[in-house]
Amino acid sequence: MAHGDFNHIEIPADDTKRGRAFYEGLFGWSFTETPFGDYLVYTTPSGEQAVGGGMGKRGETAPMTIRNYVGVDSIEASLGKVEELGGRVIAGKDEVPGIGWWAVIADSEGNELAIFEPMPRQQPG
Repeated sequence: MAHGDFNHIEIPADDTKRGRAFYEGLFGWSFTETPFGDYLVYTTPSGEQAVGGGMGKRGETAPMTIRNYVGVDSIEASLGKVEELGGRVIAGKDEVPGIGWWAVIADSEGNELAIFEPMPRQQPG
């Protein structure tokens, strides 16, 4: 995905099994277990070409409310612009091991969202 595209929508659930059954039954989403505790990733029927996301335990492995992630080319460069554009950094750069880096920001209107920079893909060699 290009810089500025939504790339992940994180859904909190009080009961991830119940939440999973809801989204599978209503929309046909596919869920996959992760090594990150009570956290699942999902894809929509369009698969990898569409925006997917994650579902985790509210307030533990996921935020308290839905969080949208926007892909960026560089976490550092993006964080450097947040405050000059009237936003604020809520949580600085952190790593998702083996996947990439993320941070949480608030826009100029106080809306919380996250930014994500993927790790470079390894070329087969």
